[in-house]
Amino acid sequence: MFDALKGWTSRQKHAVAASYLGWTLDAMDFFFLIFVLNQIAAEFGTDRKTVALATTLTLAFRPLGAFIFGRLADHYGRRPILMLNIAIYSIFSASTAFVPNLTMFFVVRSLFGIGMGGVWGIGASLSMETINPKSRGFVSGLLQSGYCSGYLIASAVFALLFEHVGWRGIFLVGLVPSMVLIPYVYFAVQESPLYKDLGTKPASVSIFAMLRDNWKVSLYCIVLMTAFNHFSHGSQDFYPNYMQHRGFSSGLLGTIAILYNIGGIIGCWLIASLSQKYGRRRTMITAALLAIPTVLPWAFSSDVSLIILGTIGINFFVQGCWSVIPAHLNELAPAGTRGTFPGTVYQLGNLFASGCLPMQIWIQESTGSYSWALASVPLAVAVIISLLLWKGPEAHGVEMVKAG
Repeated sequence: MFDALKGWTSRQKHAVAASYLGWTLDAMDFFFLIFVLNQIAAEFGTDRKTVALATTLTLAFRPLGAFIFGRLADHYGRRPILMLNIAIYSIFSASTAFVPNLTMFFVVRSLFGIGMGGVWGIGASLSMETINPKSRGFVSGLLQSGYCSGYLIASAVFALLFEHVGWRGIFLVGLVPSMVLIPYVYFAVQESPLYKDLGTKPASVSIFAMLRDNWKVSLYCIVLMTAFNHFSHGSQDFYPNYMQHRGFSSGLLGTIAILYNIGGIIGCWLIASLSQKYGRRRTMITAALLAIPTVLPWAFSSDVSLIILGTIGINFFVQGCWSVIPAHLNELAPAGTRGTFPGTVYQLGNLFASGCLPMQIWIQESTGSYSWALASVPLAVAVIISLLLWKGPEAHGVEMVKAG
């Protein structure tokens, strides 16, 4: 796995590090909310299902951010737009701490969604265009592990600080990305080779022309990413609420979340690296199907030890399956649209999966079962993802500089 790191230049290391950190801190800001649904509901005199609509709004607005920042990155370069994007999502995350009412809370989380939507696509394109093609599998896993890493940091912040600073203080940590990461990108990161080394920009392709001229692969990727986003959000967003229902303290909840995110990070690194040898689709299908047996201890066990094993297992395979996506989507991207295409189809999938958490809350309230509300989504989606990948395209190893 770590053979992929051999021979890396300083330019490549900094590009990958900045992209990973950008996605990590972005995910951290997103996951703050799922730990404090009940507390926000209590302060604003509403119920958790209403507050959960904020996650729907964040996810629904992410495609807009992917489109806006992706097009800017295709026109003006990955590096400056990455810095702008980090500043915007950091500001709106921290602004959540100051909302006076539920309406402004929804407005701010929607604006945060626009900022969140752009970082993944820009970072993935910057990294994939900079590294050696033989390192794509490992780098894909490293980048996607930023999602688990952000969740892990949010878990630690919640476990350590919540009882001292409350839910508003938690969101102020969202200022960290702009204070730390923007100077790092400015001083250490160089532009993508498509801009810097070649002295030219990829052809400017209208997003509408891109979707029209490549409608089959575009539609396929949107459907695939809708399933993938149900897979991740269906196995993560409702789980802290489930553990609070079980009576777990904030410290124990945060500790378990840290453990299962470590499992997710290891899954990302290992499974994405295997995709470099065995192919993108085959590796993802295997990981999706192996997630199914982990659902039983994860959602139905009453033993804390088995719950921990189940949460580590399902996150290992769900996030491991996900970890191949940055490489897979960038390899499938039409020429001249790599800043836009991967992020846009990914975030459109988020849009269509944006009702996942409210849906799981509705299932729980309708059936009275937290276990089935948790289990139904990942069980169904694991099969759907496997079928979609089995019949789908693959462009493993495509030359990105020549292809755009």
